[in-house]
Amino acid sequence: MFLPNYRAWVVVAAVIVCFGTWFLIERTRIGSYLRAAVENQELVRAFGINVPLLMTLAYGGAVALAGFAGVMAAPIYQVSPLMGQDIIIKVFAIVVIGGLGSILGSIVTGLGVGVIEGMTKVFYPEGSNVVVFVLMAIVLAIRPHGLFGRPRT
Repeated sequence: MFLPNYRAWVVVAAVIVCFGTWFLIERTRIGSYLRAAVENQELVRAFGINVPLLMTLAYGGAVALAGFAGVMAAPIYQVSPLMGQDIIIKVFAIVVIGGLGSILGSIVTGLGVGVIEGMTKVFYPEGSNVVVFVLMAIVLAIRPHGLFGRPRT
């Protein structure tokens, strides 16, 4: 296997940023405020938390993460306004497989699907573009809320 140094650095940085984002949202006080505000803004506002500011910070953080991803991908892919268009469907499938609303599910599923897709490219290159969707169909048939998702009541 040939892995350029920059791509190895991108993988390490992406894993660190993903787990940092998960930690921020799942294990900190501001993350608990954000999750609560998504569920019931009025109740969170009643506790004296500035919900519009919190949502603005969350949106700004999401934009910063997207910008970081673009900067990391720029040396690998051709830079253009449509540079993420070819992977957006796979990203959606990964989020659905991991479970909507589960950050850890998306991280683990993304790493797993990447390994599965890479192995498929080695043994059956024609099927490598379809494997993520076959996996999504199987997961949704068995667990409609995804691997790490919680059933909604």
